[in-house]
This record gives sequence, C-alpha cells and structure tokens, in this order.
Amino acid sequence: MKSTAAAPVVYIEEIASRVGQEVTVRGWIYNKRSSGKLQFLMVRDGTGTLQVVVFQKNVSAPLFQAVDRLTQESSVVVTGRVRADERAPGGYEMDASDVQILQVAEPYPITPKDHGVPFLMEHRHLWLRSSRQRAILRIRHEIIKACRDFYDSRGFTLVDTPIFTPAACEGTTTLFETRYFDDTAYLTQSGQLYNEATAAAFGKSYCFGPTFRAEKSKTRRHLMEFWMVEPEVSYAELDDIMALAEEFISEIVQKVVVGRRTELATIERDVGRLENVRPPFPRLSYDEAIRLLQEKGLPIQWGDDFGGDEETQLSQQFDRPVMVHRYPSKLKAFYMQPDPQRPEVALCVDVLAPEGYGEIIGGGERIHGHDLLLNRIQEHKLPAEAFRWYLDLRKYGSVPHSGFGMGIERVVAWICGLEHVRETIAFPRMLYRIYP
Repeated sequence: MKSTAAAPVVYIEEIASRVGQEVTVRGWIYNKRSSGKLQFLMVRDGTGTLQVVVFQKNVSAPLFQAVDRLTQESSVVVTGRVRADERAPGGYEMDASDVQILQVAEPYPITPKDHGVPFLMEHRHLWLRSSRQRAILRIRHEIIKACRDFYDSRGFTLVDTPIFTPAACEGTTTLFETRYFDDTAYLTQSGQLYNEATAAAFGKSYCFGPTFRAEKSKTRRHLMEFWMVEPEVSYAELDDIMALAEEFISEIVQKVVVGRRTELATIERDVGRLENVRPPFPRLSYDEAIRLLQEKGLPIQWGDDFGGDEETQLSQQFDRPVMVHRYPSKLKAFYMQPDPQRPEVALCVDVLAPEGYGEIIGGGERIHGHDLLLNRIQEHKLPAEAFRWYLDLRKYGSVPHSGFGMGIERVVAWICGLEHVRETIAFPRMLYRIYP
C-alpha cells in the first residue's frame, strides 16, 4: 500500500530497516514539543513510537502552523526520510516532508497527573492507549499464543465448547441465568464437562474461551467474565496431569520472558523472578499445607478451604508455583475422583502462583464410574436430567481421565506483577462495572 506521496507506508516497528529511505507512517500524536523553527512530534502507531521532526523550512507556513495546533491523540499521516539518531527515543527519527492531519483531537481526558481507578475504568476505552496498558495486553497476547502453541505442538485437538449450558459445572450459586427461548440456560462456568466428551473422541483435547462466574466478590483476583484454557486427557491420572501443568506453566513464562522483554521492562517487572519458574515445582499435600499454615500462626483446621490469605501465605514460601494436591472431597466439585486410599480426599490439585497471586490452575482426576458419579449428582442436588449425557460418558468405554483449567487473567496478573486483575483484559467485567 502506498501513500499519495508514493512513499511506502510502514509500521514503526520496521523503521530500523528503513534508514535513508523516505516512508510514510500513520498514527496518533503521543506527545509534542516545539523549539522555534522545529517541532518534535512523538507519533505512535500501535507497534512503536517514532520522533518526527518538522523543520519550518521544509514545509509550508500554513502546514507548520497547523502542526503547532496538534493535540495529544490527533491522527496524522507523516512522510519523511528516516535517519538514525542515538539521542532520539528508540534511536531513530524522521525528518518530515509532509504531514496530513486527519483529525485534531479534543482535549484528552487522561493527563500525566494521577487519576483515580474509577476515572480510569470509566475511560477504559482511552486508557488502553497508554504505554503500560498496551504492554500488559501484548504480554496477554503472548501468553495466549504460548498456550495454543503448547497444546497444538503436543497433539491436542482444540474443540470449542458451548457458552450456553443447561446446568452448573462448578456450583449453582455462581450461575448467570438467561432465557433460552422457552427454557432456562446458563452462561458457562467451564468447558470441562464437554471436554470430557471430546477427550473420549480425540484422546486429548482442549478448549479455550470465555467463562462466567456470578461471584459477588470485589477482591483483586476476581472478574465476572474471564478466559480459561482447559486441557483434558484420557487415561491420565493425577500425577500425569500435575506433570502436564508444571511443563505448561514453565513454557508459558519462559516464552514471555524471551518474547516480551521490552514490555516487561515497560511495566518494570522483575524478570529475575520469572526466570526462576522452571521445573520441578514444589508439591504439598493438603495435609502438609495445613500444617505449614498452622506453623505460620493462621487459624485454620483440617477441612477448611483456603482463602486469599492462606493461598498468599503458602505461595510466599516458594520462588515458583507450588502444587497443592488431595484436598478434602467436600471442598471440591461433584465430579472429582476420590483417592482410593483415602476416600475423604479427592485426586485434585491447585497450582498457586508465587508472590501471593493465588490459584492459577485447578483440576484433577474425574470420576469415571457411572454409579459413583450419579450418587454425587444426587448428593449435590443437581438436576439429573441435565447431566444425562454426562453420565452416558461412563457407559461407553469409560476410562480414568484428568484435566485442569487455567485462568488467563490471573496468569497475566502474576507474570506482569499487577495489583489487580482489572488491567489484565481490555474491558473487564467486575461486580459493579459493566461500562464501557
């Protein structure tokens, strides 16, 4: 694609290869300063930022005056010759021969001064343009790509699972209910149950999509809508799926460290902490975790679930994720396989991120016996008819099988070192926020 000046249109990320050439860049004004007969425009195009020098003698007087009136986020198309300059941000700048002004922006509401969180969330559609938010979302992109690459390269088949479901997966108290013509449907809490069907068809499969939890929680770890990647493997037992989770997390983190070092620097993340995330991960039974927490003075007893404080205390003992396994069955979902040696505990695992970021993976071995699963459905007072197809899976070649779910937003928060998950997705849905 060419500009009207016949100079090739390029992205700023390519600019190093264009030294000495005349090119066209399309973008927005990030910053601007004047120095008499020179104007310095910081132009961003989404791939980078370039300093554009407008010299009064190189353009018409009306154009020089128009450039002087440009405001932050004004949209422009600039043409000029690229040269290397160590003093310039990024090491390159452009001597402009032409500036096309598409729109002069109104006064930009987000200024260099500190703004409160409510203000920034109200202007989330504009806040995304800041260098910090762009860096976070690029890291998110890298994480998602690494997830897909990991499973695709290991023979997993991606199978999309429904958004509308007839019944609960994780618990009836956190369902978003909606009308489905003459029936009631719910927004999915997880693709796991359907994954069990696809794993029986493909051997190993995964789904990747949005999930919804109507949790009335305002903690820094919770969103109402979030994305999960969920693998499921036939013939896998608890130890197999723990090994998969360990390898999976390690590969994701190291790919971000290598591929997004610039973005990690932009958000001032301590990369050294991430470089430590390599196998083996420490493993604790729930029993051992309870003893450790009690030694730290926490008022917790066997049979209690872990909240944010307990997860934080556990994870802070290690420099990499810790895997806590075999929780009491009563704390876990109806489909968790009991340990044959200790039926009161389930063959399950939670992976807690270091630095106090809490659970990022939850999973384990699924019940593969029909009668036991039916009993659990009845014990949890779930509608048996809605689970008829799920029980069917235990009638036709049922085998031990395992899987887990990893929440993308919590992983982004941990890898980026963020205080709150609201920055991990472009438009977060929180307890009291659905705008914009």
